[in-house]
Amino acid sequence: MARREPFRLGGVDVAAGSRQTIDLPVSVLSDHTPVSMSAHVIHGRKPGPTIFVSAGIHGDEVIGVEIVRRLLTIKNLQTLRGTLICIPIVNAPGFLIRSRYLPDRRDLNRSFPGSDAGSLASRLADIFLRKIVSRCDLGIDLHSAAAHRTNLPQIRISPDKPETRRLARLFGAPVVLRSPLREGSLRAAAEDIGVDVLLYEAGEALRFDEMSVRAGVMGILRVLLDQGMISRRGVSKSKADPVFCTSSRWIRAGQGGLLRTYKSEGDTVDQGDVLAVVSDPFGEVEADVVATLPGIIVGRAVLPIVNEGDALFHVARVENSKEADDKMATISTQLEDDPLFDEDEII
Repeated sequence: MARREPFRLGGVDVAAGSRQTIDLPVSVLSDHTPVSMSAHVIHGRKPGPTIFVSAGIHGDEVIGVEIVRRLLTIKNLQTLRGTLICIPIVNAPGFLIRSRYLPDRRDLNRSFPGSDAGSLASRLADIFLRKIVSRCDLGIDLHSAAAHRTNLPQIRISPDKPETRRLARLFGAPVVLRSPLREGSLRAAAEDIGVDVLLYEAGEALRFDEMSVRAGVMGILRVLLDQGMISRRGVSKSKADPVFCTSSRWIRAGQGGLLRTYKSEGDTVDQGDVLAVVSDPFGEVEADVVATLPGIIVGRAVLPIVNEGDALFHVARVENSKEADDKMATISTQLEDDPLFDEDEII
């Protein structure tokens, strides 16, 4: 059998059966500090799909960085078929200053497809889309909630995409949420060039959450297994189908004050359930926060100080609360039991 051709990225050849970290130059800051995006390429000896796994598009979303770190230590990748490109920190400037945004205050995930003659965000988006995404058959993009919020592990997919729906089911996150494409997002730009992207949301900004990390690592492995890229060793099947949701709504604070929360992410609720209470600092006025639809809480605010109108609970609609509750219990138990792949610390 003829030896597989090397994978070339950024002027560097990665030989079949090897792996290498490659720095892709992006820009130079005002103090002459170079800005680059680092990609770790694992190029298998045998042919197969090319998949990217990205994290840190928002610099404060560190959950994905840890997921990629753990993924790269897994022994199954030593006999990988095809090519896996892992970018643990797409937005390095934002990561260094622990900010969602780039130094120019632009949101990278609203800057695609970008331009090689635009702003820093635009140039970074262009390099990522042109040099990595366009060369892949599929992508998995890792995110967390914004500052002072947390998300239940979930996959977001484009409407009317049977293959991404199938992969989302196989990934095994507790919830799959059908989410429209947003202008300027990676998912929208990738779809325009024919590359499907699974978007994983879990946990909160600037925090690690063990359950969210485990769900992300295992989900990625299940997708790689499905694509014929790795062996089944250590990769468990999900014991329950995720809860599929087609719509969701944020429930907001009716008054400002101190938030006392009764429900958490993953809880199923019925319309009319009291989710929390907001009290003024003197304890004289209290207002219930009430569910306005039946569903499952897929995200919530974690800051106990709120203003009137603040988004407090993100509830995704479900048809059968009891069924959703049972699925959540099964998936949570499996995540606790799944192996840690040589990681024995609890973070």
